Amino acid sequence: MEPFKIHIMGCGSAMPTLKHHPSSQVIEIRNKLFMIDCGEGTQIQLRRFKIRFTKISAVFLSHLHGDHCFGLLGMISTFGMVGRTATLNIYAPAYYEPILKKEIDFFCQGLEFDVQFHPVDTKSQKLIYEDRSLTVETIPLVHRVPCCGYLFKEKPTLPHIKRDVIDCYEVPVSQINNIKAGADWTTKDGEVIPNAEFVEPADPARSYAYCSDTRYVPDLYKRVEGVSVLYHESTYVQKDAERAKLYYHSTAQQAAQVAKDAKAGKLLLGHYSSRYDDERPMLKEAQAVFPNSHLTHEGDVFEVG
Repeated sequence: MEPFKIHIMGCGSAMPTLKHHPSSQVIEIRNKLFMIDCGEGTQIQLRRFKIRFTKISAVFLSHLHGDHCFGLLGMISTFGMVGRTATLNIYAPAYYEPILKKEIDFFCQGLEFDVQFHPVDTKSQKLIYEDRSLTVETIPLVHRVPCCGYLFKEKPTLPHIKRDVIDCYEVPVSQINNIKAGADWTTKDGEVIPNAEFVEPADPARSYAYCSDTRYVPDLYKRVEGVSVLYHESTYVQKDAERAKLYYHSTAQQAAQVAKDAKAGKLLLGHYSSRYDDERPMLKEAQAVFPNSHLTHEGDVFEVG
């Protein structure tokens, strides 16, 4: 099975601390790297965790609060210094485009690569990226500014070939792709061998949903139903639920409820408020609702599948 991993660069919230970096993740899928959010210091984290700058093809920004985007301009500048030539694609709320252009024109003159901006509509769930193996959709969220999450979905793959059966019936190599696509096989004697004899089911398609920052949205689960791994912000513990509502954030218990309702495979917690020295109470509250809940920390790598 091809790699599908989530690399945690930062899992803190707006107030800087010595314990956590601001929000950023790198999604590794089929030897492609995508970044979600780019808080201050993200490029240092890339160095620390030995993630190659040159392989990041796109950055997806959830919204324009500083703890999710202040690291982008510095990273673009560094990309220029290390000789990047490949286009960098930026997906973000539409009103960021003129701001980013002015920043690049002022601070990053002479770049030898293009920065291609893709405006994102945060109010609807839309397909915004597609290649041969992957799609990315927006997930509307409810925050103090326009905000959306992102749903990464692996495209279904073809079934696996039973090599011993192929050899037994002397099927030519040239016909294997046809067999994978569902064709039966007719032997020299005219016997039709059904396709099911030659194949095993394909690996299940995997998916990852990133939901930060947002108030608890009771019907959010419908947009991420059946997702393999869900990251949902858990800024507060439940005793601070009113504060979460006031600042348009969620508690760990609420994040777990979304995961439970969505029948997700796994829940990742993050975007911790700096008011807490210990996140274990968050984990306890989440696991009481959805047992397969996990804290995230800088440097963690989670497999999707």
